[in-house]
Amino acid sequence: LTDITEHPTGEGKLYLCAVKDACSRRIVGYSIGDRMRSSLAVAALQMAVQRRNPVGTVVHSDRGSQFRSKRFVRAIEDAGLLGSMGRVGACADNAAMESFFALLQKNVLNRKRWATRDQLRLAIITWIEATYHRKRRQRGLGKLTPIEYETIINRQVALAA
Repeated sequence: LTDITEHPTGEGKLYLCAVKDACSRRIVGYSIGDRMRSSLAVAALQMAVQRRNPVGTVVHSDRGSQFRSKRFVRAIEDAGLLGSMGRVGACADNAAMESFFALLQKNVLNRKRWATRDQLRLAIITWIEATYHRKRRQRGLGKLTPIEYETIINRQVALAA
């Protein structure tokens, strides 16, 4: 799943494009920038591909212009992925991604006023990598963190092979 969110700082808006693994709920790719361009979405997708090498995986997004851009569509095809987009006006199509952004909003973005983009960028990365992945237990994962869940799943896959 992928989507983009924005938040104001004293220097102007900061944009985050994140790619979420729907199985483990881990954020496998993200990109942060001061403009909402297709390059933001492409960079997040490329990070996810480098971390996972997910050939044949479906990448679902809304119909934002960044996700319909030639650069993003080409990046999906080059990685051997399949693109999927929600219907117009169907916000529930990407509810799992919106849920992640709501948690980010509550736990980081709305905690204080951010003077600079760099301060907010560091806070977002720290929360994703240190808190969301490693400390935040999720009911849908059997009260495990995304990292714990992936460790168990990957061990079971290795044993089955």
